[in-house]
Amino acid sequence: MAHIALYRTWRSQTFRDVVGQRHITQTLQNSLRENRLTHAYLFNGPRGTGKTSTAKILAKAINCLNGPAEEPCNQCSACERITEGAVMDVVEIDAASNRGVEEIRDIRDKVKYAPTEVRQKVYIIDEVHMLTTEAFNALLKTLEEPPAHVMFILATTEPHKIPATIISRCQRFDFRRVSMEDEVGRLQYVCDQEHISIDKEALHYIARLSDGGMRDALSLLDQATSFATGEIQLADILSITGGVASDQFKKLVSYIKEQNLGAALELIDTFMQEGKSADKCIENLIHYFRDLLMVRMVPNSPVIAERVFDMAELKEIASHFTPSEMMSMIETLNHYQSEMKYSVQPQTLLEIAIMKISGGHRGAEGSSRSMDESGGRAPQGDLLAQMTQRMKQLEEQIAGLVKSGVTVAAGDNARQAPAAKVAVASAPSKKSGLKLDPYLKASEAPDTKTALMKWSQVLGDVKEKKITVHAWFVNGDLVAMLDDVVLVAFKNDMHRNTTEKPENKVIIEQVLSSVFGKPMRLLTLMRKEWDDAKNEATHAPPEEMELVAEDGRGNAVKEEWISEAIQLFGEDLVTIKED
Repeated sequence: MAHIALYRTWRSQTFRDVVGQRHITQTLQNSLRENRLTHAYLFNGPRGTGKTSTAKILAKAINCLNGPAEEPCNQCSACERITEGAVMDVVEIDAASNRGVEEIRDIRDKVKYAPTEVRQKVYIIDEVHMLTTEAFNALLKTLEEPPAHVMFILATTEPHKIPATIISRCQRFDFRRVSMEDEVGRLQYVCDQEHISIDKEALHYIARLSDGGMRDALSLLDQATSFATGEIQLADILSITGGVASDQFKKLVSYIKEQNLGAALELIDTFMQEGKSADKCIENLIHYFRDLLMVRMVPNSPVIAERVFDMAELKEIASHFTPSEMMSMIETLNHYQSEMKYSVQPQTLLEIAIMKISGGHRGAEGSSRSMDESGGRAPQGDLLAQMTQRMKQLEEQIAGLVKSGVTVAAGDNARQAPAAKVAVASAPSKKSGLKLDPYLKASEAPDTKTALMKWSQVLGDVKEKKITVHAWFVNGDLVAMLDDVVLVAFKNDMHRNTTEKPENKVIIEQVLSSVFGKPMRLLTLMRKEWDDAKNEATHAPPEEMELVAEDGRGNAVKEEWISEAIQLFGEDLVTIKED
């Protein structure tokens, strides 16, 4: 028989098998015992923590022929067929590939029919956050007033993407990352049942790498079983994951402490020759310094005790650094880890990071300063850096003066004519140049109201495409939508200018076109300009009537017209202006 992956073989089949989610399984079991089940549940949490497994166990417990019971028997035909996915009334849907409104309408049409094979219909919708806005709207009515024979279980890793109207109609359960202790215990049990021989340190390392996801841990154990010959050792796990052993990190950290740059760089080169990746090395080094910092700050914490395998060794290493030094090192490593994402030479960045945290860069800076002090000529790069720094300082000083409203002399011309001074103040924002009347009328139109309902989706999609663009664009407010134009108002000139950059505007217009289903353009203006236009339109002065004679008869005609106007409109509404 073909090999079945460990995470499938050991998928939880009862509530007691679910690892690390006692707060959820106990609540569901109590509900089953007291017959207090609701029509809709929302299971959210990190991947591999048991959301869909718990949903299927609940479906079996409800429909078990020997129940409903606190645990499914897993022996009756209903339990066995639900486990196999062969019961038509228990439907598992992947919302990532069935995210449209038609699929949800199909569910809405079928829920009215009674179940044919089991006691209750159960719809398990996985990755529910992937549904479109229209699909959520179609699901909403069914969730609000479902038939008595139907239960919905929604599962997601990103609950913030689900509309509040959906969440409010569900009973919500938050799945947690599985603790190291629980993961190690479950892995050891699986190894015992599968007759897998594994070193204890390797078992801890697998649990740590999985980051609280039981499925990831079982997958890694399965891979290690295929790789290793005989007992699985830590070296086997390091080989298949590209990790670095703790004794190697101990050696590297000792070189950093001694400022032995040559030995540290040579060790880094050895890592690269062994096939380790630079980003994985720097990530593991950050975790290592984090453990050192925690061991130094809270040495007796049980959380640290379960993460760290050899506490005594880490305490000895941590004693050589102050907490502030370790925090500074973590910040530096984190900075270069971020830079690696955009670099074609990640190894070079890793080497620079190691030199920075070892303090080796300070020697170079000191020699440069001493050369300047002795009258020597500093390198061109240093002069440029100094000039750039000086310019930055001057800009900050000017910005401070501007903020405080101080008047500043206008350069050389001020020296020639001292009286000619320029008051530096905040320049008025540049007008958009738009004719705002059509947009003011459109601001209350149905199109604008529809756009406002979809605005959170627009911001979310922009964030997914490029988070830096979202950081500026989110500060704008949608004020009107007219035909193919979306008008956004900004309070801050910098936010508006950055949004208007061509490369940023292209991303936003792509998202707008995608959300609204037609080519869209983005126009921006300052909030003050928009508010002024609205106030002007709201408080426009009444139009004055001016009577002018057209037949050349002079004052007699004018007086005739005046008296006629007074009779028509009354004295209060007529204003007489002399030429």
